[in-house]
Amino acid sequence: MRVGVIAVQGDFSKHIEALQRLDIPNLETSEVRTPGDLAQVDRVILPGGESTTVGILMQRFGLGDALIQAGRSGMPMWGTCMGMIMLAKEVEDRDQYSLGLLDITVKRNYFGAQVHSFEDEVVIQGIETPVTGVFIRAPIVTRMGSGVSVLCEYEGTVVGVRQGSIIGTSFHPELTEDTQLHRWFLTL
Repeated sequence: MRVGVIAVQGDFSKHIEALQRLDIPNLETSEVRTPGDLAQVDRVILPGGESTTVGILMQRFGLGDALIQAGRSGMPMWGTCMGMIMLAKEVEDRDQYSLGLLDITVKRNYFGAQVHSFEDEVVIQGIETPVTGVFIRAPIVTRMGSGVSVLCEYEGTVVGVRQGSIIGTSFHPELTEDTQLHRWFLTL
């Protein structure tokens, strides 16, 4: 299995490190920057970063269209924080580029500015032990389409969703030593 991590901007190296810590035989990781890179992987992670910048770069290099095609063809995808924003159909109070692969609306920076960052345990559907999530300018889901299910909530807000083989989480598990969510993503 080959897992790609979008490496346009953001914390992509932390996802690669988390996947490598799984120590799974024959698991390969690669940085994805172009449609050609994407064609070489079985599944992909869209990491945290700055969604406006990443959207512009994805459009410029054709990666956005390639991701949309791959997602519609069933490629498993996981977006963390900014990655979830990029996967969303709508971004509340913003007119910005997104892939529209998850039938959700997100609200950016729900928990506040970077100085309000925190970490806490999150209970994920399908994972026995709570996952440690790092919330940095994290979004929340404010609307879900009929094909979307809740993966997790935090203090009454939806912070994780799944639609088929595409998932989005508001938080960053890759910034901790906890690899449960990465292992679970590989089973999709």
